[in-house]
Amino acid sequence: MDILDRIEQGLDGIRPYIASHRGSVEIIDFDPADGRLVLRLGGTCQGCSAASVTLKQGIETRLRDAVPEVRIVEAV
Repeated sequence: MDILDRIEQGLDGIRPYIASHRGSVEIIDFDPADGRLVLRLGGTCQGCSAASVTLKQGIETRLRDAVPEVRIVEAV
């Protein structure tokens, strides 16, 4: 299984929580050289004041554990 598939699997575990708040998350880019994952938060997550907390403490923490190649998670 390649890195992007593992990232998608990790996100699949988080998506129900995000969807329960009428939000969404999608992969935009992953740079394996520096471990930077770029995501787009959509739905009610877009512009939400708690989105940065969800991104760093929820998504980034879980993905760094599940996919060690991911070192930094950013949103566009």
